[in-house]
Amino acid sequence: MLESAAKQKSAKEAFELILVNNKSTDSTEKICSEFGENNNHINYRYFLETQQGLSFARNRGVAEAKGKYIVFIDDDAFLDENYVKELTQYLSSTTEQYIGFGGKILPFLECELPKWMSKFLASLMSIIDMGTEITKFQGTKYPIGANMGFSKAVFDEIGGFNTELGRIGKSMLGGEEKDFFFRVKNLNAPIYYFPKMLVHHVIPKERLTEEFVKKAANGIGVSEKLRTKKTGEYFKRSLAEIYKWGGTFGLFGIYLFKGQPSKGVMLVKFRWWISKGLWG
Repeated sequence: MLESAAKQKSAKEAFELILVNNKSTDSTEKICSEFGENNNHINYRYFLETQQGLSFARNRGVAEAKGKYIVFIDDDAFLDENYVKELTQYLSSTTEQYIGFGGKILPFLECELPKWMSKFLASLMSIIDMGTEITKFQGTKYPIGANMGFSKAVFDEIGGFNTELGRIGKSMLGGEEKDFFFRVKNLNAPIYYFPKMLVHHVIPKERLTEEFVKKAANGIGVSEKLRTKKTGEYFKRSLAEIYKWGGTFGLFGIYLFKGQPSKGVMLVKFRWWISKGLWG
């Protein structure tokens, strides 16, 4: 990820790179220090956030940022070499004060996909591809955290990410991105899909196991329970879960008809694990 930022085909003044170390216990600090020493051609700043949690880390990055727009990328993803150049071009024609945006995320696979993997589970790999044209995220759709951004004015208006949500340590809680994007939409702010805002996301074999899907799905359910109970929408979300079960059984039947039962079975398991987290 750091190397991809250093190789951007853009001027030094075009962006700043802020890396927030969220109490890592590995060699993160050493790697980041060496990167700074060897890449003085970019605006790079490193911070340690001692409050554990993804939302705390992101909020720290926002607080330290000096730019008009703030973009997030995960540590297990890397930027296309034209990322900053293309994004700058997109944003140069933007006049809105409040804006959200996200781009294309393609998988960088370390092994073959299992037979049970379907496009309906692509979000678990943080994959998003809405084509080659600029469009808006509609309804309940929103960008993925490995490649998303906002105008700084958005944070000034609605605050940061909910620190009660999001991953903490090895937990699989989430929901902080969904919560934030829904708050952005309440500003009537547009949320754009920029196709050339391209990121590649590394997918290790550990992320392509049934155990990972189970933990992720349960984390989704628990996060949705926490989020919707706080907003007073828990009953509405529970009804939506029943509706989603209908869609899941429909897809199960389609995959069964196509002779791909393992994909249908995994979708049923995925929905069951989410429901356990939501209702359990």
